[in-house]
Amino acid sequence: MAHPVSVLVDGDNISGKHAGKILEVAAQHGEPTVVRVYADVQRPSDWHGAVGYRMLHAGTGKNAADLLLALDAMEMVLSKNVMRFVIASSDGDFTHLATRLRELGAKVIGIGEEKAPPAFRACCTNFVEIGQTPAKRPVAKPAAGVTELDQQIRAMIAEHSKKGAGMRITDLAPKMHSQHGVRISTFPERSWRRYLNARPELYDLDPRGPEAMVRFRPEGFAHRA
Repeated sequence: MAHPVSVLVDGDNISGKHAGKILEVAAQHGEPTVVRVYADVQRPSDWHGAVGYRMLHAGTGKNAADLLLALDAMEMVLSKNVMRFVIASSDGDFTHLATRLRELGAKVIGIGEEKAPPAFRACCTNFVEIGQTPAKRPVAKPAAGVTELDQQIRAMIAEHSKKGAGMRITDLAPKMHSQHGVRISTFPERSWRRYLNARPELYDLDPRGPEAMVRFRPEGFAHRA
């Protein structure tokens, strides 16, 4: 007998054009029993025409779909003993949900696009990337001059970026220190802004300010074969 699988889709983040592929992946891990899309149903969306999905109105607030999806997932694993989940999103906010579900013994299959951050991918039991044809996907190689520190910074920004807005520069120091033991004061630049500004091919910064953001430039980290 196939294990039941709950398919939970962040409809504000993943396009409905991937509906078929998501169900195809889910079927490889059991029987999709709960199949839901969380989104603002008042907005036009490809998900309105997706066959086999129940669309739930999450409201219009920031991260409303994320919160409702996470609440439902935790209710399922704690109250209904659901132990297999497909979480479809490219949003790094689901890193904590995937981690918690796995701590409770559940299997988590992440599905997302190329922009899905490394942290979310790593916290899933398996991760399936959608949106590109493997045969046509270009091979990316590290660009010359990109150090291990830059790769760590890139992963950190990707994990905490919201819809491509980047992460606050002021948040970079404590997170890089807690996760990687990095103190920028030991580097010649002595501050994160100076370090990032010295590498314009890798980073894009906002003007100075407490909410100033930094984004990485994908083209700076890889060249196409």
